[in-house]
Amino acid sequence: MQIAIDLPNDFVNFQSVAGIEKNMRLSYSLWLFKNAKMTITKAAELANLDIYHFIAACKQNQVPVIDISKQELLDELAGM
Repeated sequence: MQIAIDLPNDFVNFQSVAGIEKNMRLSYSLWLFKNAKMTITKAAELANLDIYHFIAACKQNQVPVIDISKQELLDELAGM
C-alpha cells in the first residue's frame, strides 16, 4: 500500500524525500508500538530496522520497550 501526503515545499527542503520517508516510517512504527497496535518485531520491520536498532530508537524517543511496572516485576520474581 502506498500513501501520499502533500507537504509544503519549505518543509521538504530540510531533507531528501528518502530521509522524509525513513523518518515517517520510524515515527509511525514507534506510534504503533507505543499504542500496542503492533509487536516490536513488526514495528522494527515497518521502520526497516533490525530489532536492536529499533530498541535504540525506542530509547531515544522515550518509548518503553518493556511494559511492566516495578511492582509487577517484583511480584513475578517473588513467584519464582
